[in-house]
Amino acid sequence: MTNKGSNRPTKADDVVAKVRRHVEQGTYRDTRHVNERRTERGITLLEVLQVLMRGYHEKRKDEFKPEHNDWNYAIRGRTVDARELRVAVAFVEPGLLLITAIDLSPKG
Repeated sequence: MTNKGSNRPTKADDVVAKVRRHVEQGTYRDTRHVNERRTERGITLLEVLQVLMRGYHEKRKDEFKPEHNDWNYAIRGRTVDARELRVAVAFVEPGLLLITAIDLSPKG
């Protein structure tokens, strides 16, 4: 589906519910890019999944990717040890694609 008068697809509704459903069902893909960024930033897959299950949709950080003609959605939240992370995801049939993970915790 596209926006009226635009070639961009419409942004997904109820992003958090869709993300959580994919995590619960295990229908997510861990990309090489997110794996490399997690390693560089000392973020585990478990921490990413915690944020996806407990975080909120940070709409102002969503980004349209023209090269894929799709949206990346930002989910922000805290891990059980209080690290503040942002995880970028995209909905790609048949599931959820993990794009990247960023540590937003203050460095001390």
